[in-house]
Amino acid sequence: MGIGDLAERIGVTPRALRHYEQQQLISPGRMENGYRFYDRTLAVRAANITKLFDLGLSADDIRPQVDEGCLDTPIEQRPACQAELAPIHARLDTLDELIARLDRSRDRLRKHADSIAASLGQPH
Repeated sequence: MGIGDLAERIGVTPRALRHYEQQQLISPGRMENGYRFYDRTLAVRAANITKLFDLGLSADDIRPQVDEGCLDTPIEQRPACQAELAPIHARLDTLDELIARLDRSRDRLRKHADSIAASLGQPH
């Protein structure tokens, strides 16, 4: 299948697929005319990569899973892969830290707004 067909099938742009290739996550074959060709395995891998990018993982997080062959079967149908666990935990830790910082920032902002409202004699 060509790049446009695959892009449409998995809901990304051809540019995204070229980015996956630049990041060495996929390596499509070439047709006689020089166009990229994606076999079934690469199509599945590209769909899985898209899902992992949507979860917030980076190309560096995903590459070990590609190298171990973890993404060549639909994620929903394959056994768990050891290479996927560490980056997921790292991403969760990052999100937890971000949420905590945002909570603190919101609390400080709320207190500041309450202080201003009180000094103006307005209800909070």
